[in-house]
Amino acid sequence: MKFTLSWLKDHLDTTADAATIAETLTRIGLEVEGIEDKAKSLAAFTVGQVVSAERHPNADKLQVCIVDTGKEKVQVVCGAPNARAGLKIVFAPPGTTIPGSGMELKAAKIRGVQSHGMICSEHELELSDEHDGIIELDADAELGASAAEVLGVADPVIDVSITPNRGDCTSVYGIARDLAAAGLGTLRSGDVAPVPGRYKSPIATSLDFPKGAENACPMFVGRFIRGVKNGPSPDWVQKRLKAIGLRPISALVDVTNLISHDRGRPLHVFDAAKLNGNMRARLAEKGERFLALDGCEYTLDEEIIVIADEGAARGIAGVMGGEQTGCTETTTDVFVESAYFDPQRTAATGRKLNLQSDARFRFERGIDPTFLEDGMELATKLVLEICGGEASELVIAGGEPEWRRSYFLRRSRVKDLAGVDVPGAEIEKILGDLGFSIEAGDGGWTAHVPPWRHDIAGEADLVEEVIRIHGFDNIPITSLARESALPGAVLNTAQRRRATVRRALAGRGLAEAVTYSFISAAEAERFGGFAASVRLVNPISADLDVMRPSLLPNLISAAGRKADRGTNDVALFEVGPQFADETPAGESTVAAGLRAGAMGPRNWTAPPRPVDAYDA
Repeated sequence: MKFTLSWLKDHLDTTADAATIAETLTRIGLEVEGIEDKAKSLAAFTVGQVVSAERHPNADKLQVCIVDTGKEKVQVVCGAPNARAGLKIVFAPPGTTIPGSGMELKAAKIRGVQSHGMICSEHELELSDEHDGIIELDADAELGASAAEVLGVADPVIDVSITPNRGDCTSVYGIARDLAAAGLGTLRSGDVAPVPGRYKSPIATSLDFPKGAENACPMFVGRFIRGVKNGPSPDWVQKRLKAIGLRPISALVDVTNLISHDRGRPLHVFDAAKLNGNMRARLAEKGERFLALDGCEYTLDEEIIVIADEGAARGIAGVMGGEQTGCTETTTDVFVESAYFDPQRTAATGRKLNLQSDARFRFERGIDPTFLEDGMELATKLVLEICGGEASELVIAGGEPEWRRSYFLRRSRVKDLAGVDVPGAEIEKILGDLGFSIEAGDGGWTAHVPPWRHDIAGEADLVEEVIRIHGFDNIPITSLARESALPGAVLNTAQRRRATVRRALAGRGLAEAVTYSFISAAEAERFGGFAASVRLVNPISADLDVMRPSLLPNLISAAGRKADRGTNDVALFEVGPQFADETPAGESTVAAGLRAGAMGPRNWTAPPRPVDAYDA
């Protein structure tokens, strides 16, 4: 999960710098993978202007440019086809290390002409893969100014590792909420004003699921927006998406990507002209084919949720939209989808199709089920501001899934489980700042879980929330008292006995083998049979369907495999469990050994002899 510092400060009123924010995030359980600060790595790069550009006397594809750096004029040899007089460019002086190549610039002669520095491309600054030409800055860029500032990449990018249980932190707003609870600023209001609908949507939504599968998609919100003008998104949107590694596509698509990362609310925009009738959420048909936005065709089954019109599936729910209904520059009318999809089905679909996306990343961790309409209103606001148009009334199928639950937190439980005596007032404040509704009662508090915290499932989880915000570093170091002055034995009798047996058998020239605790039913029958209760319901292999009643079959099979490869002299042993029945008493630890072929030790005075019972 990546975000820029300025993006975070849209939701968090704080003066903290990136390093302080990273330290706080890690302290409260959100591990920071790294901070990318282009302002530091590009500190030596400045704005320059090409005063003149003449053809190189000894190379047709090179130009000799005079560059005004704001402090002096220097000569630079450049091979970019778009280098020309009057162009504002990014200049790197000698001594600068180029991020894209790691090369340190030095003044040098290029085909006999002296060059003092470099005029840079986006590829060389690691801003994109574009390397066919140099960066062209706006004509009003100030000479000598920081290139990172002018390019809009001076904003530090913080990368946070999100664990599977923290779906609430797959958004910038969610991370801001945690930081505010930790005392690093004040959370700004996340309220969204509704956009009035001007007409009734010509496309309706519905839910079409068989009995027992209603939870696959309990709620589907849609809105028709007509008269939009799609094109490149505004510069501020593109900069935010580029900063976190996303490629801007078009205004309509960029808006959905922005809201997904900003508020953790995945959305999808369909070109309404390419839809056939009303939209519905349903289960796919067995063998149904779907062409996704990644250009690949997928075969679906009855467990996969799709968003479909009256003709075909138009999106794999919670994972990816379809190529046939994607928005282009000619799109004028759109239908926006905001729905809630079952996290488990979404995760299973992604694994089954081997398909990863930002939407799946959020849906499978659990999104806020109460933010469907607000997410739609936010998307509508941005689309109307950027693309124009007129919005319809909302069309809603179903309702919010049941998410309300509460747990009682005993006053003594934080001290009992974590060893920290946190004052009651602080416990109430921490949980309140995290979004819990708190009701004080006899002996503790009833905490009502907010809709975005799918990971809270009991009293111990409430204790964990209090402790991580209070600070893991505030847990005191406590030495465990010894029962006696001398430490007890590390190994028990059974463990010591197994070690003694292993040493004894290895000392007799046997090599230890470790085999599966399973064998085939046919092999088990040859060694005295087996109880029906040790047959496996779900074996890892058809020939490993019984818990072994003896270690010998696996050792014999190992000896056979060695003989197949030309090694006839075998001395093996194994120490491990064998099973008479399914009860704990039916499991026993056994040492078994096997010798085959000739018996050593090798001696030049006598030929090898076959092993016999005395050797065993």
